[in-house]
Amino acid sequence: MKIVLLTLAMIGGQTTIPVSERVPQLNVEATCKATVATDKAMGLDLAQSYDDCMRDENSALQQLHSVWLTNSDSLRTRCEGEATAGGSDSYVDLLTCMQMADWAKSTSDAPKLKGASKNRNKL
Repeated sequence: MKIVLLTLAMIGGQTTIPVSERVPQLNVEATCKATVATDKAMGLDLAQSYDDCMRDENSALQQLHSVWLTNSDSLRTRCEGEATAGGSDSYVDLLTCMQMADWAKSTSDAPKLKGASKNRNKL
């Protein structure tokens, strides 16, 4: 009996995906409900509806599925922390964090501009 359980545990363990290798499950429903309530309390003329908020979150989630593993584990961890800070989970924030990191990385490879600098002719 113990051998059977051990075998099943080993087989099951090989088919699971490590948490860091999949997009985290966030409670965006609560965030969207809170956003709608806040917008209503503030009396905003162009308040976002719950359906629009959920549509944005689901769209961001779909994009995250395609870019998640293209980012480093440390970036994924950092962005997940930012996207869940303060109890407001958001796939939009998670995706934005990753896009900004990607943008920052690509601009750091750009040639340094000298413009009107007094040192423009110095190397």
